Amino acid sequence: MRRLSIMRGDDQHQSDLFNYTTLEQRVAPDHPLRRIRTLADAGLARLNSRFDDLYGTTGRPSIAPEKLLRALLVQVLYSIRSERALMDHIDLHLGLRWFVGLSLNEPAWDPSTFSKNRDRLLEGEVAMEFLHAVLEQARARQWLSDDRFTVDGTLIEAWASKKSYQPKPDPPCPGAGSGRGGKLLRRDRFASGTDPEARLYKKSVGVGSVLSYLGHVVSDMRHGFIVAARVTEASTFAERQAALAMLEDLPVRRRRITVAADRAYDEAAFVRGLRGLGAVPHVTQYQRRPSAIDHRTTRHAGYEESQRGRRGIEKIFGWLKQVGGQRRTRFRGRARVEWMFQWAAAAYNLVRMKTLMAASGA
Repeated sequence: MRRLSIMRGDDQHQSDLFNYTTLEQRVAPDHPLRRIRTLADAGLARLNSRFDDLYGTTGRPSIAPEKLLRALLVQVLYSIRSERALMDHIDLHLGLRWFVGLSLNEPAWDPSTFSKNRDRLLEGEVAMEFLHAVLEQARARQWLSDDRFTVDGTLIEAWASKKSYQPKPDPPCPGAGSGRGGKLLRRDRFASGTDPEARLYKKSVGVGSVLSYLGHVVSDMRHGFIVAARVTEASTFAERQAALAMLEDLPVRRRRITVAADRAYDEAAFVRGLRGLGAVPHVTQYQRRPSAIDHRTTRHAGYEESQRGRRGIEKIFGWLKQVGGQRRTRFRGRARVEWMFQWAAAAYNLVRMKTLMAASGA
């Protein structure tokens, strides 16, 4: 009896001697990484002179900083927790290799490469400069608002256990504390042995205190871009002080701006500070005590519009924490925590721009 032929392929494991395809061909034309890569490269190109200043003219050539920074973008965009896991992903994923700029034959770097280069990038304020470079692209496309903003802050849990919060070996003398009248506060007498800059703090009632930092954001109210990001030590006044400092550093404006905020910012000194910057304080009124915002502000329709729009900043914090890895930092020291917070903010803006480009067919 004759056997019927079956069109079944052979399960062979012999590798090809030659490879005739490129990584460029393996990434789909409509893949989201393509738009993000284009935007990221344009932003990194603006930092070219900064990279020249950070790297010497003699010695062995280093890994290109552009490749390292694109790899860190991958880490944020794909919520990869560690550099070791990041290298595993890049080594196995052809699309990530293409995005970073590695060829098929190039090995992934050792994870310690990031540790060795982080201080150099930190000193150059590369994260903040990249955030500004990305914003310039949004401004060129007229996606940024220049007169309506909102501010808010969020807790970033420190990379330290609460058990590490112990009495200082040499606390300050009475009268030399940071409290009113030189009063010694708990933070004057205790500190974390793991991360001395972290502070025991809670942002809302009904939750326990954790060692943490505060991350602050200023966003525009047109398309929800992050226009400024900063990290401070966690304290009662840090949110308002950081907001004023970030607003003061915004580019020169031709007309008055409005700044929306929740009721935690309803404080007389903060409102005076906003008005001193030429800003109209669209701050939510506090109901349980006298408010610094009066009827002269709340009677306008723009106040209600700002109150509705300010809630959009919660989406930013949700993305930064759930996707961008900023719920709990992996770094110690405020400067390192701030660098990564600003880098995640730049990544968020890239994703936002990619979405707007797709919607407009660009």
